[in-house]
Amino acid sequence: MRTATLGPAQRAESLAGMAERELDVLVVGAGVVGAGTALDAATRGLSTGLVEARDWASGTSSRSSKLIHGGLRYLEMLDFALVREALKERGLLLERLAPHLVKPVPFLYPLQHKGWERLYAGSGVALYDGMSMARGHGRGLPVHRHLTRRNALRVAPCLKKDALVGALQYYDAQMDDARYVATLVRTAASYGAKVANRARVTGFLREGERVVGARVQDVEAGGEYEVRAQQVVNATGVWTDDTQAMVGERGQFHVRASKGIHLVVPKDRIHSTSGLILRTEKSVLFVIPWGRHWIVGTTDTDWDLDKAHPAASSADIDYLLEHVNSVLAVPLTRDDVQGVYAGLRPLLAGESDATSKLSREHTVAHPVPGLVVVAGGKYTTYRVMAKDAVDAAVHGLDRRVAACVTEDVPLLGAEGYRALWNARARTAARAGLHVARVEHLLNRYGALAEELLDLIGTDPSLGEPLHAAEDYLRAEVVYAASHEGARHLDDVLTRRTRISIETFDRGTRSAREAAELLAPVLGWDKDQIEREIEHYQKRVEAERESQRQPDDLTADAARLGAPDIVPL
Repeated sequence: MRTATLGPAQRAESLAGMAERELDVLVVGAGVVGAGTALDAATRGLSTGLVEARDWASGTSSRSSKLIHGGLRYLEMLDFALVREALKERGLLLERLAPHLVKPVPFLYPLQHKGWERLYAGSGVALYDGMSMARGHGRGLPVHRHLTRRNALRVAPCLKKDALVGALQYYDAQMDDARYVATLVRTAASYGAKVANRARVTGFLREGERVVGARVQDVEAGGEYEVRAQQVVNATGVWTDDTQAMVGERGQFHVRASKGIHLVVPKDRIHSTSGLILRTEKSVLFVIPWGRHWIVGTTDTDWDLDKAHPAASSADIDYLLEHVNSVLAVPLTRDDVQGVYAGLRPLLAGESDATSKLSREHTVAHPVPGLVVVAGGKYTTYRVMAKDAVDAAVHGLDRRVAACVTEDVPLLGAEGYRALWNARARTAARAGLHVARVEHLLNRYGALAEELLDLIGTDPSLGEPLHAAEDYLRAEVVYAASHEGARHLDDVLTRRTRISIETFDRGTRSAREAAELLAPVLGWDKDQIEREIEHYQKRVEAERESQRQPDDLTADAARLGAPDIVPL
């Protein structure tokens, strides 16, 4: 297997190649499910194309809680099958498929009632651990433990003493969701999939009732391609209904968008060595470790406004602050919030009782010949959703196709990661970098970190940190465009890195340096550099303005004040 490079030339070649000859499978949408579907199809030996209207993971898949988890609260709903499936996937990702990207994370669950709550919650967590171990995929995580109030406060001194009578501590896992998807896309390309972002489907090709491909607009260079495929998979998440409308067929289910927002605060604002999970009147609230930060979330409210840029309102932010401050000894204020992001969950809303109950389950349908729709589900179980989608597509092919093999296909960077981690001090000495920098690269790129070290070896200035975003090296900006398909400044500051939510200025002070690093790779002139910077600054200001608005309607209107597409 060759390691694919997703630079500008490869994107152009992929688009031309997709239009040149009929594909077996064309996947529309490059969130985690679409990217996973492309990898599944390609590793079964099918000629595969993947197109995305914006950037990899630019929708829901870059705006999650960054958790890979079994869904502890689904046990309370007695949804044992969903939890069992998710725990198996969590184990596969931690141990085999992506150990460089998916990491264990501890959570503390404060108990507020003596006696019965410890028995009730403890039984649930014990069952959670037991289900994980029973599938043979739980050995990578410590088992839960019971804590007295004194011991809980040693773990999390940030908690008010009267906010708990004791606690439980258990483990789940986390990842950088956008980075994971970018790696997934690149892995699919390495197995032969043709992939292109900024490539928007404007309609489907039909022969009678049958869908035989799609019209794809090159958003960057202009022009339209006719991409023919024996099977098309619609994996567009919250845009599923919009995509289906192009076919003119009413689906068996609809996808409802539910908005969830998250706050990012500096590590020193919450004194704890463990994440927190808190009950609210509606659901649960997480305080999740995130490098030198915490992520606090999430909300769960209906959203029927702009899907591309869901806006967090002032009321959303106040809701999270109020609930997390109910247990913190030193409350958070608006001034502590470094970043805010909002995402939309694709929840299934059927036209019958059976489908309306699906919610976090996923479903696959074949609404017309040649078209498969996959929707719903959760990030953790993306691989199962992809398998089911390709299984459905295979039914429409007139030949035998191999079964799914992705359970045994590690993502790029996984092979050799642990050996490189063990040798990180030696690597740091060889590269002239601090060992913490090498650890950072290994945990973001795995074994592919060697490619970034090669860039730094050629140009030592790329080993310097970015101005005003010192967690990231200059090499990472260049690599994002040359190897990972980044096309614009926003792609880099928002998804290839997390500078847009991890700095108080939200990346505006890093924008010029990053744009000048991207320019030679992407062929920008001085005018385009200025347009990229201006577009990014307007986006940040529109988001800030939306977060000052009292409700969804006014927040949405403020967020739409910034243009969606960077002018060329």
